[in-house]
Amino acid sequence: MYYNRVIRDSWTEASGQFPVLLLTGPRQVGKTTFLQHVCEKGRRYVTLDDPAVRGLANEEPALFLERFSPPVLIDEVQYAPGLFSYIKMVVDVEKKPGLFWLTGSQQFLMMKGITETLAGRVAIMNLLGFSLREGAKKGLSVSPFLPIRERLKEREGSVIDSGLQSLYKKIWTGGFPSLIAGLVKNRDLFFSSYLQTYLQRDVKDLSQVGDDMSFLRFIKACAARTAGMLNLSDLARDADVSVNTAKNWLSILQASFQVYLLPPYYTNITKRLVKRPKLYFLDTGLAAFLTEWSSPETLEAGAMSGAFLETFVLSEILKSWWHRGQAPQLYYYRDKDGREIDFLFVQDQLVYPLEVKKSASLKKEWLHTFKALERLEIPCSAGGVACLTKEILPLSDTINAIPVGMI
Repeated sequence: MYYNRVIRDSWTEASGQFPVLLLTGPRQVGKTTFLQHVCEKGRRYVTLDDPAVRGLANEEPALFLERFSPPVLIDEVQYAPGLFSYIKMVVDVEKKPGLFWLTGSQQFLMMKGITETLAGRVAIMNLLGFSLREGAKKGLSVSPFLPIRERLKEREGSVIDSGLQSLYKKIWTGGFPSLIAGLVKNRDLFFSSYLQTYLQRDVKDLSQVGDDMSFLRFIKACAARTAGMLNLSDLARDADVSVNTAKNWLSILQASFQVYLLPPYYTNITKRLVKRPKLYFLDTGLAAFLTEWSSPETLEAGAMSGAFLETFVLSEILKSWWHRGQAPQLYYYRDKDGREIDFLFVQDQLVYPLEVKKSASLKKEWLHTFKALERLEIPCSAGGVACLTKEILPLSDTINAIPVGMI
């Protein structure tokens, strides 16, 4: 059974404008399945996972493109970065949109080659695992999430069940299509196999990791810090590696779409804002597996339940934007007095704050955090608190309680 993806309309539109399209994202999130599903008749498919085909692409790129002439879908293009120069030559001769569809699971060498060689010719989009809406097959046409009245009203008819038990089951399972669609029943076996594939392929290809077990220990240390401020020294100490190694390995996790670093909101108005980013895992299921939560119930009752809820909300926010071919200006706020707001959207020189609370009971003290923005004279518009309420409820004239299932 095929699950429609929100990205479809944006991808189709871009294919009518750009000669090259690149779809990036972690392994096993359905990049190839999606593109094969929306492929028009006549577009060939070739994967560089095939060693013989990969050898041809690297050793004879001109012959490769002659054999697999456009329109073509090239899967796992990061294995042949030398292709980009030859793709550019074909594009400059043909001068047609939609010639090359490319997929890739890494950003390091691939993105460097793309930006240097195909600047102005390529549209780049990110695909993560299923969002709540994609998994539930409802409300796929809504705009990217912002905590403003117009966007919330658009979502009122497609709120996904966000009761405590069902929500933490979704958090514990994660967003990988094979698990959501029921193609794989054994979650632990799926994630164990995923990590082995990830370590053996992506990490080895990036050639900066010599010890698989040390790197796995580092990944687990990162998962234990999801939704926390990044402290490289502490992370390196717990993973028993040097700070420089931790920095390099963290860049690998970013490049392969395992983690996301959320920057702080910082202006020159005040010097009291904390400058370190916050670290988030992009799939809560994988993070729960790495931190060894054996069930949704133990995760919900455990010490990290709030951090995982915040991580889940961040992931849903990114999916709502990235799967529309857009990127939010998203930050967090925290000053040295400990006042913190989980997420700040910045758009049209206005700030839209969003807090995350693991509660279904509304509390007036939730508003106290937002007052910090008023004292700092940051231009603030409407905002919200993502929580376990079943419907939108006002907390003030500008702040609403928002069901997590509405994001």
